[in-house]
Amino acid sequence: MDYQSRSGVCPQKKARDRLIRLAASHPQWALGFEDETWWSRVAQPALHAWTPAQQPLRFLEHSVPSTDPDPKAVACYGLLVQQRTPQGVSQDHVWLRFVSGRPVSAVTIEFLTWLCALLTTAGKTALLLVWDNASWHRSRAVRHWLREHNQRVKHDRHGLRIVPCLLPIKSPWLNPLEAHWVHGKRAVVEPSRLLPAGELMERVNAHFGCPHQEPLVIPQKVS
Repeated sequence: MDYQSRSGVCPQKKARDRLIRLAASHPQWALGFEDETWWSRVAQPALHAWTPAQQPLRFLEHSVPSTDPDPKAVACYGLLVQQRTPQGVSQDHVWLRFVSGRPVSAVTIEFLTWLCALLTTAGKTALLLVWDNASWHRSRAVRHWLREHNQRVKHDRHGLRIVPCLLPIKSPWLNPLEAHWVHGKRAVVEPSRLLPAGELMERVNAHFGCPHQEPLVIPQKVS
């Protein structure tokens, strides 16, 4: 458990809790929990459902035909922004961007750049960013980009500063976005047919109330 004495768990959890307290006292700061997931067209999530007596709900085992141009699963970046009203009520909002490919450092930077534009437009001056220890979060390229970005914001005195906070390893319960992924996969499941990738992404966006955005792509290197 997170309260037990283990190397790294308590200090990192305390750092997360400190950011939560800071965000509560600074209205112009955004508290964001970031994570990535795969939305599978084939795998069926675990769920419970009411059915008429003697008529159990049966899931069909899906398979992707060799002629199907869509991938078996699509990757997605997400940010859960938590805000509290003056009455103390928590308001959660999820921002999504699908990926043409898989999560890597370059795509992570593109996602963070997009978030900066959104949050700056919303009047925020800082993003307290809580995320896990994925290699594309703590890579040299991402750390270098974060350092240069924050230095530029400090120099220009304009823009969104990003304060990253790594969660302890193997502690998904500390990121509330994980629960949103679980509920979302149960909400968009289709027991009777194989969903095209486009329709799957439309269902996911509709569930989270997100407008359609073009998938993020890995930037091409200029030779």
